[in-house]
Amino acid sequence: MNHAKDKNFVSRREHKQLRKEVLDILPIHLRGIFEQFPPEYADAVEEIRLRGERPLCVSMRNRDYYIDGRGMPLSHPAGAYQVKKEDIEKAFHLLTDYSVYALEEEIRNGFITIKGGHRVGLSGRVVLNGSSIRTMKEISGLNIRISKQKLGVSDPIMKYLVQGTRQVYHTLIVSPPQCGKTTLLRDIIRNVSNGMESLNFQGLKVGVVDERSEICGSYQGIPQNDVGIRTDVLDACPKADGIMMLIRSMSPQVIATDEVGKHEDVNAVEEALHAGIKLLTTVHGSSLEEIRKRPYLRGILEMGVFERIILLSNLPRVGTIQAILDGSRQEPIYKYAAVREGEFIGD
Repeated sequence: MNHAKDKNFVSRREHKQLRKEVLDILPIHLRGIFEQFPPEYADAVEEIRLRGERPLCVSMRNRDYYIDGRGMPLSHPAGAYQVKKEDIEKAFHLLTDYSVYALEEEIRNGFITIKGGHRVGLSGRVVLNGSSIRTMKEISGLNIRISKQKLGVSDPIMKYLVQGTRQVYHTLIVSPPQCGKTTLLRDIIRNVSNGMESLNFQGLKVGVVDERSEICGSYQGIPQNDVGIRTDVLDACPKADGIMMLIRSMSPQVIATDEVGKHEDVNAVEEALHAGIKLLTTVHGSSLEEIRKRPYLRGILEMGVFERIILLSNLPRVGTIQAILDGSRQEPIYKYAAVREGEFIGD
């Protein structure tokens, strides 16, 4: 089956992904290893993991592979290149451009975003200031998460999310972890911001609160992902504070954010509703029944705030849009269906 043409799936073939901005933060000899990496696998790489005194590892196609000194992926760690402490130190210096102090806030949050929107997670010794994290030292591991924007994944469902030429529905994406919710949200934002000629939809001003820098992948304040021409971004900003800041200063017609759930998030969402602003957001969960067990989210669902609820899952594959519900009636207006083995359609 050709999944690239199947509108049920949040997926799209990408170009080769071992980009220059990723290679530039690796020591020269590690860069040389990855320059030999088989090009037919390059676009599948999701993560590159450097762990001190352990095998060099990449994640692709939901599996871990170990890389030998010639850049070849191996199924088992025997024969893989062993990452040295000096490799980690050199990569960290390249990552921070030898200016750790300038990136202290990002280091405290456990990751650094580089040009291209790629995010590098950090592990090491955490230094506390009272009960708060002050910084990280003795960095012992780096996880380079390759940014892969999937343009167009929301195109088939936008007709369910827009109203007329200049309005959208309040929309909630419900998804288990690692099922494509941020990918889908990002593309919905892009379409809402740009507009869609095919739907005669003109586009709206969108404010994004990107607390974990996952939606926009901003580098030095500039989104590295395409989130639309009418989009303003508050990067690395707490959701509740960011929603209020956007309401006061940026006159958004739509506010988008990822993973609401705290009491203060819900209060800020209510403020946006009072201001007449439409909401696009996500929540972790495998079903409506599960998120109804959380007191703050149950209240919002009972109020009927969200006019469209998108349910994602990882069956039969990651990124499956199982259904879109009419929020007021909690009934599907779009659903995934298996017609026969190996053939899937959206009703």
